[in-house]
Amino acid sequence: MMSAQETLISVRNLQLSFGPKIIQQEVSFDLKRGSIFAVMGGSGCGKSTLLRSIVGLLRPTAGQIMVGGEDYWAQPDDRRTAINRRYGVLFQGGALWSSMTVGENVALPLEMFTSLTPDEITELVRLKLGLVGMEHAIDLFPYEISGGMCKRAGLARAIALEPDILFFDEPSAGLDPITSARLDDLILSLRDGLGATIVIVSHELPSLLTIADDGIFLDAKTHRPITHGSPRALLDNCTIPEVTAFMHRSATIPSQTEQKAEQHV
Repeated sequence: MMSAQETLISVRNLQLSFGPKIIQQEVSFDLKRGSIFAVMGGSGCGKSTLLRSIVGLLRPTAGQIMVGGEDYWAQPDDRRTAINRRYGVLFQGGALWSSMTVGENVALPLEMFTSLTPDEITELVRLKLGLVGMEHAIDLFPYEISGGMCKRAGLARAIALEPDILFFDEPSAGLDPITSARLDDLILSLRDGLGATIVIVSHELPSLLTIADDGIFLDAKTHRPITHGSPRALLDNCTIPEVTAFMHRSATIPSQTEQKAEQHV
């Protein structure tokens, strides 16, 4: 029996680079079972790059990503593929194949990675689409549905193989506040109903405060994480200027000279 506090993924001293350009370094955190973990920070700090490395799309230049005690990037290709079966990923915009119907998009991983019959796959596709409120759109093409519906269809595809861990890259980007709130509710219901563990990359503060219970804050200037904790705790308690500006949506961050001047007023 697995503990609710079981560590599913441990990231240790990770460095991510494109050639000589360092994106992030000294990144370390643990992903606990049942948590919704937020990767936070301003534009260009490397949030999506970190996500791509964890899911196996970008090899880090240093450090380790331990999945269930295995060093992911030290494994042969076939073992990494097996580990990836534990993952479900919702990319920005849903990333649906435009030439395939919603149902065909959701069926694709089931056709590729299972030996289920066509009838069994159709039944599962209807079930997964039903979980996200999209069963009515099974025969529609992506261009026939809204952006929010594309996100939900992408989510149905992400949970098709019943993964342990879900990764969401900017799930609320481009959505109106009402649709975004509905997606937040859906993410919470998946965590509670399916027991999924979730990693979410986002700069959408209302969503982060609503759903995330742990997280890491990446800084674009130092190329390092500068704090850990839930978004709510960072909003209420963190005094680091960069984090405060992000959490309170300040227009500017005081310089060190300005901060010292304020302390003497």
